[in-house]
Amino acid sequence: MSEAPVGRPCHFALFDLSPAFDLDLDQLAARYRELARQMHPDRFADASEAEQRQALERSANLNDAFQTLKSPTRRARYLLALEGHEVPLETTVQDPEFLMQQMQWREELEDLQDSADLAGVAAFKAQLRQAQAALNERFAALWQEPAQREAAERMVRRMQFLDKLSQEVRELEERLDD
Repeated sequence: MSEAPVGRPCHFALFDLSPAFDLDLDQLAARYRELARQMHPDRFADASEAEQRQALERSANLNDAFQTLKSPTRRARYLLALEGHEVPLETTVQDPEFLMQQMQWREELEDLQDSADLAGVAAFKAQLRQAQAALNERFAALWQEPAQREAAERMVRRMQFLDKLSQEVRELEERLDD
């Protein structure tokens, strides 16, 4: 497995974790809180300017690492990147079956928006959460097999689409709730 970007510690190493897709998120959050207390820039208020800058940088790196590892999609992208498989943030899914599913979801979301159906939005949101959980499970299984990296990349593209769609659903929900 390759290293983290030059000059930055591996996100997993920062939390004393082995690189893996399946993580104990409660353990991750507890370790984050512990490290955040230790690295907080306020603890370096009396230090030199250089030490203060380093503390701020360490704190920012810690926050970035935590945000990456707590998100299944970002964690999957990061794992692939560690092995040299970059998955761009904005990619199209070259998968006819999933493209049809995307179109169906988009149409359903448009209908929900047009009808201002808040209960329907909640049901749609639950459906998306189930789809995301299924993709996470599929990625986890693919990740166990090094020969399946290409399939894992395809799964991350699907995960990214569902993240974006979920964000759109949350925004619609907020608009309808106002």
